[in-house]
Amino acid sequence: MGLIVQKFGGTSVANTERLFHVADIVTRTYDQGNNVVVVVSAQGDTTDDLIAKAAEVNPHPSKREMDTLLSTGELISSSLLAMAIEGKGYPVVSLSGRQAGFYTNSNHGNARIHKIFDERLKKELDKRNIVVVAGFQGLNKYDDITTLGRGGSDTSAVALAATLHADLCQIYTDVDGVYTADPRIVKNAKKLDEITYDEMLELASLGAQVLHNRSVEMAKKYNVKMEVLSSLEDKPGTKVKEVVKMEKMLIKGVARDNNVCRVSVIGLPDKPGIAFRIFALMAKKNINVDIILQSIGRENTKDISFTCPCEQMDTALEVLNGELESLGAEKVEVNDNVSKVSIVGAGMQSNPGVAATMFEALFDAGINIQMISTSEIKISVLIDRKDSERAMNVIHDAFEV
Repeated sequence: MGLIVQKFGGTSVANTERLFHVADIVTRTYDQGNNVVVVVSAQGDTTDDLIAKAAEVNPHPSKREMDTLLSTGELISSSLLAMAIEGKGYPVVSLSGRQAGFYTNSNHGNARIHKIFDERLKKELDKRNIVVVAGFQGLNKYDDITTLGRGGSDTSAVALAATLHADLCQIYTDVDGVYTADPRIVKNAKKLDEITYDEMLELASLGAQVLHNRSVEMAKKYNVKMEVLSSLEDKPGTKVKEVVKMEKMLIKGVARDNNVCRVSVIGLPDKPGIAFRIFALMAKKNINVDIILQSIGRENTKDISFTCPCEQMDTALEVLNGELESLGAEKVEVNDNVSKVSIVGAGMQSNPGVAATMFEALFDAGINIQMISTSEIKISVLIDRKDSERAMNVIHDAFEV
């Protein structure tokens, strides 16, 4: 007998018909002799609807009250799915994040899991109950409800799989696996049978929306075997694990991130400590800085540009303009009409010329590169947003992924 954790996203449980379909998947897994723990997201657009309702009542609600409100979406999904499973004649119990033992820090809206107390979970599994857990939520030390932020249900599922030493964590979505690029943008994108944790983590961090990066990071840390597969079609998915059997492809995927803005500080004095001062200011405001470019000093001045998420651009601009005089800079410029396009693949570590192939493809397409960032298994470029879809296609073709 195995233990399998299955996570279903909002699209998978969006309506009654899909709830019944999910119930069929879960009970089929149970009938194969497995213990089953299910994690669910809120149905369809429920979270967005709740955010809109909150705005009607109070444009600036506290994060604590927002967490309490938003957690109800997953409670509805878990209860309804449990009812569907119960209606098929199977033993089942639904649990909130609190009942499932999720304890977190107090960072409302983006909490981190400290520990899962698994006594209740094990008790229910010992009774051979199917356990349906409301994802995305937990409890802090003050007994207040917290939520785990974007992709929180993925993180809930992997955390449960790690705690319970599950044999497999299956992430069911509306796509049938991990592709070499978004198939809605790149028509000849191919589904991968396998991908390493490191490659999946890079793709998730760089804009691929199949898995959330926090869940992949946790899976790698605790060696949780994962599989991404479709809740709508009965076909094999993509396995995410430490080592893949297949010969390494040069690159595994092309990703795009439109939630990126460029901030440039112009005319800084060319002297030690300036970069430190700028990025210390960003760190103080918890602004997530990604690609950084510093120009070569000219006439005793230099420019420093960096990228950050678009929702943090205004804060970065406000902070830098407030310190413009003390920094000795001329001005701050921002550009919110850019995209980050990246390639990822462990195979590029041992293959020279990968960057040249990528840059040649962009040159041939007449696409200008503004900034570049590299690591052992990825190369990212910042380009005009209008060119991003074309860039993904020409890069994908260049590597014949």
